[in-house]
Amino acid sequence: MKKIAILTPTFNHFSGIDRVVEQQAEEYARKGNDVTIIALEADIKPKNYKVIGLGMPKSQFFQRLYRLFFFLDSKKMNCYKSLKNYDMVISHFYPMNWLAYKAKKNYKIKYIYWNHGINTTGLLDTGLQRLYMKLFLIFNNITLRNIDEAFSVSKYLSNELWKESKIKSKVVYNKIDAKRFNKKAKGEEIIKKYSLKNKKVLLYVGRIAPHKGIHLLLRAFNIIKNKVPDSKLIIIGKPTFDNYFRKLKKIAGKDVIFTGFVKDEDLPKYYAACDAYLTCSQWEGFNLPAAEAQACGKKVVAFDIGSHREVVKKGILVKNMDIGAFSNAAISLLKK
Repeated sequence: MKKIAILTPTFNHFSGIDRVVEQQAEEYARKGNDVTIIALEADIKPKNYKVIGLGMPKSQFFQRLYRLFFFLDSKKMNCYKSLKNYDMVISHFYPMNWLAYKAKKNYKIKYIYWNHGINTTGLLDTGLQRLYMKLFLIFNNITLRNIDEAFSVSKYLSNELWKESKIKSKVVYNKIDAKRFNKKAKGEEIIKKYSLKNKKVLLYVGRIAPHKGIHLLLRAFNIIKNKVPDSKLIIIGKPTFDNYFRKLKKIAGKDVIFTGFVKDEDLPKYYAACDAYLTCSQWEGFNLPAAEAQACGKKVVAFDIGSHREVVKKGILVKNMDIGAFSNAAISLLKK
């Protein structure tokens, strides 16, 4: 039996990274290991493993600042001392790498970095946000100086990690829970809930953030509506940029449904209820929802960016930012 610590900034259902962390923790625990997840905040109930929440500010603005300059919180930084007797530490994202970095430096504990990527494409909301991400990358690279191994969730991210940090990593694709995400999933409950009978249903799942391109998706949907009048668009996800979400609500028409956060166990019903899955995301290290949609038998329309060539196997990839081609691809799927 090994004593394993898994580090992630949040351990919440709305984060794709945290769903990967949850699977990893359950897998290690099933093998008889003593597993502890350490996060700044957590709301997922553990199964045969422990969860420690360190705490962080409540407001989105101060959360982002706190996470960037986490190393200034000496009390939280000293939490690395609790890792002294562990055999292995796996860190999934900055700033939790700081604790793994310190544990490796002081106690020679095996330090594994699980790379989910850092969006430094510049396709972000403001110049201030771009500066934030550049600092994020600089600080992240400091925390990776003493890792033992690195794993990336796509070939795209493995190449990016080498370019950004000169670190070689093995590729381990995110796993899809085939017990839940499969063609047996039923969507009748969702169709009834939103009065979708005899409608063409399009779906997006993910964070409501600028780089996810939801403003582009709404533009595409306006074109789709002209050719397929009975279409509806469901957008599932937690807003992480309030101003951006307010803008989206203003430009979205009556046939766009914002559900907010949806419980993980209910997601298969939404995939089952849709006719196609759409994403205009401008950056993806893997894209778990696109993979889940395909597992449920749904085709995907996406821009040819990031990891999409690796993940989108059943659907259509179009040139990035070509809204016309994107809309036509979605229309062709709906008419079929």
